[in-house]
Amino acid sequence: MATESVEASGLIRGVEEMRRWSGQHRRAGRRIALVPTMGYLHEGHLSLVDRARDAADLVVMSIFVNPAQFGPDEDLESYPRDLEHDLGLASGRGVDIVFAPSAPDMYPTEQTIWVEPGPVGERFCGTRRPGHFRGVLTVVLKLFEIVRPHVAVFGRKDYQQAFLIRRMVEELAVPVEVDVAPVVREPDGLAMSSRNAYLDPADRDRALSLARAIAAVRDAFATGETSAASLVARGLEVLEAGGAKTDYLEIVRAADLEPVERASDDSVCLVAARVGSTRLIDNGFLGA
Repeated sequence: MATESVEASGLIRGVEEMRRWSGQHRRAGRRIALVPTMGYLHEGHLSLVDRARDAADLVVMSIFVNPAQFGPDEDLESYPRDLEHDLGLASGRGVDIVFAPSAPDMYPTEQTIWVEPGPVGERFCGTRRPGHFRGVLTVVLKLFEIVRPHVAVFGRKDYQQAFLIRRMVEELAVPVEVDVAPVVREPDGLAMSSRNAYLDPADRDRALSLARAIAAVRDAFATGETSAASLVARGLEVLEAGGAKTDYLEIVRAADLEPVERASDDSVCLVAARVGSTRLIDNGFLGA
């Protein structure tokens, strides 16, 4: 696809302005990619921009800390934000438009109709964060309706989220292609996350236990262990030895997130744990 921006990178705040911009370029036959984020950008986000640029003529990045996906005791107010810094990073990577609405823009009235995630959304992160995926799917559908992208790019670090978004698009016949990009990691293996900013040096070291647990599960699988129970036990051992407080560690089928008794190449290890007060997630295919 074309790599030259039609206009200088800019900021759009209003919903109607975003719709007008998108409509203008769609009528001109240009293909639009959307990269939805909550801001506080890092290289993981920017890698999604690169992927979006390859798939479209224009790239829109949304920056919106969505209150609907945070529980009452979660970190909505303290979630890291730095819009000016984000705008510089986005522009430098070739984003054409940053769409950064306010909460009243996205929720102008009390929200009474939601996109419900179904049974898969009640497992794993859904069990620990009731209502989280309902908030995620609802805001993603709103973004699709406002930006009207041809393709949207998400990261695989939030594996359950990406799975549910794909299922929503399929079941609701939403005319958007969903592209899921690989996890981007720090040189030492830690999955990149905006919440890594919460970690002090000691917790930063403990956070590596998530990636190490996945690596231990993969190693055991590679040497012939297929019992999901045994693989989970190995992963939990590494998590606990590393000082993380386990939320869950599960082996599931990639295609439907159903638990398995025997792991295979297309099984995924999903893990969530708390390091200090910070909740982190990660995942990895066993056959990768």
